[in-house]
Amino acid sequence: MTHAIRIHEPGGPDVLRWDEVEIGKPGEGEVLVRQTAVGLNYIDVYHRTGMYPIASLPSAIGMEAAGVVEATGPGVGEFKPGDRVAYAGYAPGAYAEARIMPAHRLVPVPDGIDDTHAAAMMLQGMTAEYLIRRTFPVQAGQTVLWHAVAGGVGLIACQWLKQLGATVIGTVGSDEKAAIAKAHGCDHAIVYSRENFAGRVKEITGGKGVPVVYDGVGKDTWEGSLDSLSPRGMMVSFGSASGPVPPFNIAVLTQKGSLYVTRPTLATYTASREDLLESSGALFAAVKKGLKIEVNQTYPLKDTAQAHRDLEGRKTTGSTVLLP
Repeated sequence: MTHAIRIHEPGGPDVLRWDEVEIGKPGEGEVLVRQTAVGLNYIDVYHRTGMYPIASLPSAIGMEAAGVVEATGPGVGEFKPGDRVAYAGYAPGAYAEARIMPAHRLVPVPDGIDDTHAAAMMLQGMTAEYLIRRTFPVQAGQTVLWHAVAGGVGLIACQWLKQLGATVIGTVGSDEKAAIAKAHGCDHAIVYSRENFAGRVKEITGGKGVPVVYDGVGKDTWEGSLDSLSPRGMMVSFGSASGPVPPFNIAVLTQKGSLYVTRPTLATYTASREDLLESSGALFAAVKKGLKIEVNQTYPLKDTAQAHRDLEGRKTTGSTVLLP
């Protein structure tokens, strides 16, 4: 028997329970991972509240973790007991001391990267990877707008964008978070609580706007994001921290300059084994070039409810890791 944080019904942080569970043995193509670190992400809140419904309850939630292979099932040749592995973007269930995973969804963790940072970087780091390298491939000399730039994905993306030679405009909720963003390469940090960010973007860009906006906030930033784009710019909506984007008239995209809108997911961009290894490999390479994964908070896995409260209360910066 092992333990997992599970939900039996959607709701607030109090629905998270520390349950004893039976996980069995790995089957064909499967691996039993003894987890040493679990990443916390805003998508976990969506699963907990029911915004992204889970088909069958009770269920563990959580989308990324790192650990050690404890056993392998028949047909697994790539991994052996004792190997260090990590994953992100598979079905919810990472909030657990141990978990059975399909071998093809695991990636080996390189030497020089500890388990805590591996768990913190996989979902957020590969999200940054596909957004800036594949959804809208950012080129040297371009200026981009990134919302909530002091968050986990934002701090990774900011550093990576600087490696690519881009100029980064970021929005933040406080002067403290502005300082954190600037320390990670953000060229212009806009405190949205007292500044009109769309107006500031136009000032910074000499009235041109930016070719791409990366928006994980959703409802509260939607209109301003569209107004920050240059003609034929792309709005990349990849999260809904403030709530889902309301229905809108698609003709607005014409009126604001023949804009593009996309709503990508990590699952789509890492669906194949080839894409998964390419994405994680690019992330590990960026870390070796100096990209820092800031693990600014850790909590015991048993205290996941408090971690959720702090995340939703915008009391966290960088990445948060739960320790089994």
